[in-house]
Amino acid sequence: MLIYFTKSIINPMTNQPKKINHSNKPNRSKPIKIKGKRVVPNPMRSNGKAEVKPISRKPRPAQYSAPVSPEVKSSEDNDLIYGRHPVLTALESQRNLNRVWITSRLRYDPRFHHLILQAKDNGTVIDEVEPKRLDQITEGANHQGIAAQVAPYAYLELEELITKAKSVNDPVIVVADGITDPHNLGAIIRTAEAIGAQGLVIPQRRAAGITSTVVKVAAGALENFSVSRVVNLSRALEQLKEEGFWIYGTAATGSEPIHTVKFSGPIVLVIGAEGEGLSMLTQRSCDVLVSIPLQGKTPSLNASVASGMALYEIYRQRLLNTHYLDRLHTFSFKK
Repeated sequence: MLIYFTKSIINPMTNQPKKINHSNKPNRSKPIKIKGKRVVPNPMRSNGKAEVKPISRKPRPAQYSAPVSPEVKSSEDNDLIYGRHPVLTALESQRNLNRVWITSRLRYDPRFHHLILQAKDNGTVIDEVEPKRLDQITEGANHQGIAAQVAPYAYLELEELITKAKSVNDPVIVVADGITDPHNLGAIIRTAEAIGAQGLVIPQRRAAGITSTVVKVAAGALENFSVSRVVNLSRALEQLKEEGFWIYGTAATGSEPIHTVKFSGPIVLVIGAEGEGLSMLTQRSCDVLVSIPLQGKTPSLNASVASGMALYEIYRQRLLNTHYLDRLHTFSFKK
């Protein structure tokens, strides 16, 4: 049986005409049953492909972070340092700086004015900006009114570091085994350079490299301190042994108290990661394992603190063994 629909549909139950919805919106009315057959009035049919509208979703709330300057993020080969002392040290050592952002108040400061002019003559772009701009560039860090974009840190080859270290008597090289915290690494570098060590060796994997945070924490020490990055730390320790260095590793167990060990000659001090300590492979490469005796209930020390105490003990012993001729008493022998 064929049923034709015109302008209205007759409801067989009431014999009343049913109005058809002529609006633009599709009519999704309930189906009508006629003598056991199911008829849907005004069926929806699509000519061709249906238009699919994308679902708009609100972005999830994220923690606030200040926008970063595109010229800073544009290249992974550049790094950012900020703070008066790190940037001042970089300017004094004539490090290659691509760009310097500085406030007008600090630019004409006697400590910076001449160095800024010198850097500009060397091709550095100098931008005089407002403090809010520096907040954006440094992502809200304590920039102290100045920031600089520098080339990536130039690591020394291990052979070059050894040659440079052996140019002094009884050199000391620090090895960081798996230090992942850049603040710890920066503090180790600052202490090692201040006490008089000749350089640092870090592994390439599973360890922090020289980043802007490390430069900031080191507070300018990296301008006068060499760092070598090696692929195989155990092989590097064996190479240092072949060059006449004694390897001393810090370990809590199976070690000798540091004040009972006599440090002499070229020395390598190996510092392990906080919590994990030295790996077993690194411990096997050490000649002597030393520990810092603790009296309190705290089981271990921060890696940077432990390295500072160990380095001070090494140089304390050397100071005691150093004879200062200007302090010796002179005696006169009479005939």
